[in-house]
Order: sequence, then C-alpha cells, then structure tokens
Amino acid sequence: MAGEAQADCLFCKIVAGEVPATVVRETATTVAFRDINPQAPSHVLVIPKAHYPDAASLAAAEPVIAADVLREAGEIAQEDKVDGTGYRIVFNTGAGAGQTVFHAHAHVLGGRGLNWPPG
Repeated sequence: MAGEAQADCLFCKIVAGEVPATVVRETATTVAFRDINPQAPSHVLVIPKAHYPDAASLAAAEPVIAADVLREAGEIAQEDKVDGTGYRIVFNTGAGAGQTVFHAHAHVLGGRGLNWPPG
C-alpha cells in the first residue's frame, strides 16, 4: 500500500536503518544521503520516509511531504555550497527515464557544469 514501507525497497531499508547510507540530513519526513554512484561532485538523494513509487504519486497523495523533499534539496545545495554556482534537482520517473529504485527521490546535483539538455 502506498505510504507504507515495502519489504523489497532499498530506500525503505535505508529509512529503517537496515541498509547503511551516508546520511547528511534527516527530518521527520525525509532522509538525505550521498549517492553511491555520484554524477557530480555534490550528488545527494532526498527521499520521503513514506514509500511512494515516484514523485507524481507522492505529490498527489502527500503534497506537504513533496514540498519537504524540495525544501531539503535546497538545504542540501546550501550546505554543499553549490547554491551560488547552480545546482539541479532531478526526479527520474520510470525505467525509461533512468529510475532504478521505485521509491520517490530527488537527485540534488552540483559542483560542476550541468549542460542542457541533460543526457
């Protein structure tokens, strides 16, 4: 059921403390941790603690938590000192877009030039 932890979800396991991660921030509704395969000098994932398969389903069911994810993305950019030079927040939705973990999450990328359009 949406919102409830899924036993086979890697990010739900990180939220539960069952899988280690380099956590950089945590709030009542979100967890932010370093990506294990960074695509930029600063690459942090911000996830809701509640399980939703993608950003659209999270926003439809829990708009306040979706806003929490975006606010935390901004806080991460500030803490990693990429807010002044520019950063990108990316939500991949679906396997064809590169989503590999089907738990809503924002990639916060910065610290290098980020060309447009993205690859």
